[in-house]
Amino acid sequence: MRRAKISVIGAGNVGATCAHWAAAKELGDVVLVDIPDKEGVAKGKALDLVCCGPMEGFDVDITGTSDYADAAGSDVVIVTAGLPRKPGMSRDDLIETNVKIVRSVSEKIAEHCPESIVILVSNPLDAMVYTAWKATGFPTNRIVGQAGCLDVARYRAFIAMKLGCSIEDISALLLGGHGDDMVPLPRFTSVHGIPVSQLLPDSDIVECVERAKVGGGEVVKLMGTSAFYAPASGSVQMAEAIIKDKKRILPCAAFCEKEYGIDGYFVGVPCILGANGVEQVVEIDLDAGEKALMDESVSHVKDLVRIVTEMFPDLA
Repeated sequence: MRRAKISVIGAGNVGATCAHWAAAKELGDVVLVDIPDKEGVAKGKALDLVCCGPMEGFDVDITGTSDYADAAGSDVVIVTAGLPRKPGMSRDDLIETNVKIVRSVSEKIAEHCPESIVILVSNPLDAMVYTAWKATGFPTNRIVGQAGCLDVARYRAFIAMKLGCSIEDISALLLGGHGDDMVPLPRFTSVHGIPVSQLLPDSDIVECVERAKVGGGEVVKLMGTSAFYAPASGSVQMAEAIIKDKKRILPCAAFCEKEYGIDGYFVGVPCILGANGVEQVVEIDLDAGEKALMDESVSHVKDLVRIVTEMFPDLA
């Protein structure tokens, strides 16, 4: 029986941790790809992971490379490549730099992995998902962005901390963009079926939502670099749903053509992930306040896409 194949583009902290989680779960063979100048890093991290196999009990092939030909036949490609925002760098500077990187990566994915499903992690996410879609020419169901899984995980963790209960019993949903653009949905948050509003005061719930919004920034302040364990875990959670055809409902940046009144943009929504990628966007009824927040979040997505198309008219 053929094993699945997962390629991870970018051998930095997030990319290497994606490779780690994917190998540990034995989702399939793993290829870690980086630029030629960092091929040694990709090879070294792959070799280090291979040597974990005998101790951790996973048995998959793990390859480090700078040659996209090694990624051929990948079922899922996770894109983590891109630069973080640096002091003095404007949002437009970051978009211009990372669009160039993600565009180049996406063109190589289209050449070597034409049947793959692509999960974007690179920031700013909404702009990068759009760029990958245009650059690959893939159908929209095979392009999806990771942010919602991370944000919901943080929110669930903070709720569990407040309650002093297991995170396994928390079920939650958030919509919209990453960070400040997040659309909180406390009325869809429950603890083993019990509405969280019956267990926590509104002030505590709001505190958990606000902490989830700035969760990445909290990590940066603590250790001086971006989070990588949780973003990678969210990405591999999505990859697992696709590879195992689990039909999981997960919050992802998926293409909405009419859902939620959105006219053709990738936006954070609950969707069913399976062997065909995004198999369905799940539309839920929002109240007036939630709809207003969602509309605002979508407007920010449109702003990001407009910046991309103004900088790179051929991506329009």
